[in-house]
Parts: sequence; structure tokens; C-alpha cells
Amino acid sequence: MTKSRTIVCETPFRFAMTETDRPVTKPGEALIRIRRIGICGTDIHAFQGNQPFFTYPRILGHELSGVIESIGDNEYGLANGDEVAVIPYLECGTCIACRRGKTNCCTKMKVLGVHEDGGMREYIAVPADHLIKTGGIPIEHAAMLEPLSIGAHAVRRADLEPGENVLVIGAGPIGLGVMACAKDRGANVIAMDINEERLQFCKDWAGAAHAVNAANEPLKQLESVTGGELPTVVFDATGNARSMTSAFDYAAHGGKLVYVGLVKSDITFHDPDFHKKELTLLASRNATKEDFRQVIRMVKTKSVDLDRYITHRASFENAIDSFETWLKPESKVIKAVVSIDG
Repeated sequence: MTKSRTIVCETPFRFAMTETDRPVTKPGEALIRIRRIGICGTDIHAFQGNQPFFTYPRILGHELSGVIESIGDNEYGLANGDEVAVIPYLECGTCIACRRGKTNCCTKMKVLGVHEDGGMREYIAVPADHLIKTGGIPIEHAAMLEPLSIGAHAVRRADLEPGENVLVIGAGPIGLGVMACAKDRGANVIAMDINEERLQFCKDWAGAAHAVNAANEPLKQLESVTGGELPTVVFDATGNARSMTSAFDYAAHGGKLVYVGLVKSDITFHDPDFHKKELTLLASRNATKEDFRQVIRMVKTKSVDLDRYITHRASFENAIDSFETWLKPESKVIKAVVSIDG
């Protein structure tokens, strides 16, 4: 059987470059030659040993773009040679969530690179209905559709209206995606983080109207920029329990709080304040094909600048050494991408 190069996370803090059998496709699947792999917080948490619902060894990688190597007859208009992005959320199709169109929170959800082996390898077999054609988008940008679609889904969950004051807590890749998608919907975006350099990037890249440093009396700053009324929608994309708890304080009366980030912990709130404001608390998980299509539109219309979003790159051969470098705060990574050429 033909072998292909694969990077495996064998245990926490240990990657290995190895060779594995090239996948054999099942009916309804396509064989994808991976070209670009985005690195995200899930990959970092898995490498560091603190990712929920995770077992080792595991092939990481779920922000994926590539070329269809082989595909059979299908109803999706896909053919050999098509450039595609991978939708990495493998739903069952039959549970209560799937039957209601909420495939992103399937009761038996398996995410590539988390619950099943992902795309940090030269070839992967993927169900044809989990591919989206990306013609006209650079292959590197196509790998960024997945993280930005997380933001698009969160914004759609919140049902934003143009002109709303929206707070996004966390200026990492997911938070930036939420900001960009909220801005695209016409919201007045307020960014919050503790890193001044990141906050400036939120203004320059995502078009945030205001930046709030969470280390400097954030509630007073929010009251100042909203005329004392606070944001009507608050997104927390930190994955930090303390931040997620504090986020309740930042939403306006009648407002919404959307948890985009995931933390392996309990979150508590003071019920009288929660009821006094009649807050709506929402979780946002993964994304759907509709969200991917929304981001493709944004990329094609230049509503989002992915050349500046991607700050670090490495070849597949150098990915392991680069990965450990990217973990260091001084590297100032926003989004890193691994390339497989040839």
C-alpha cells in the first residue's frame, strides 16, 4: 500500500514525523491531497495536554485545504482536481440536532483532528458532502475558512442587527473572526483583550471602533464608549473561566452573552443580576456549510484580509520545530499555516 508522510501527536509535548498508509476511500468519500493546514488553539491545547475530549496518539489538523485527488460520481458538483476546503465536523445525520439542521452540535459529533485523525498529513479521506469548492480563493486562504466560519456561526447565533454595540472579548484568531463577521453585519465592534498590540490589530484589521484593555477597569471603559448602556451583545472567545464569568457584567439590560470559547471548567453567575437584566445566554459550537459560504463571500469581496491574518508559515518538513516556536509569546503568532507542496 502507498505510504504518505504524517505528523502524529504521540503524547503531550511530543510530535513524530512518520509514514502511514494512504487512506482508502469508502463510498461517498473523496481522497484529498492536503496543501495547507492552519494551526489553531485546539491543536496547541492538544499538544500541551489540556484539550477536552481528547486521546493520544492523534493526527492533529482540522483547518484544511487541498485538491481532490479522486472522487466518484456525486451530487455536489465536485470533480478530480478541484480545490476545496474541508468542513471537519462529522455529524451522524440522524440525532435530534441533525434532524433540526443543527449538524454543528450533533450528539455524536466527531471533529477531525480531535475525536478522529485529522489532516496533518499528505492525504486524507473525507465525505464528499464535507467539502466546499473554493475556486477563485488562494489555497492558503481556503484553509482559513474554518476558523473564520466559527466566528460567522457565532454572529449568526446572536442574530445581530446593524448598528448594535457588540463586545468581543479575546483577540486571538477566533475572536478576530467574530469581530470581522460582526463588522460585516454592520455592528459597532468593541474589542477587549489585555494585549495592547493585539488590540491595535483589532482596530486595524477587524475594524473595531473601540479597544478596551481588560486589565484597566473594563466596565468603566465600556460604559464610556456606549454612553453608559453597555453592549447589547457580548461574545467571549477567550476559553478562560475568569473572563467568561466576568462577561456577564458587560452585557446591557435585555442583552445577549455568547460563549464562543470552550473551557474545561464550571462557569457560575449571580442569578439576581442575570434575571434583572433578562440576559440571553448562548453557546456557539463549530459551524455549518452556510457559515463557510458566508466567509467565502467575505473573502471574495475583500471584506476580510487573510494575508494579514496569517502571520507565520512553515513547510511540512519544518512544521514540528516551528510549532514549538509558535507556542512562545514572543513569536506573536496570530495565525500560522503549514504548507505541503509537491
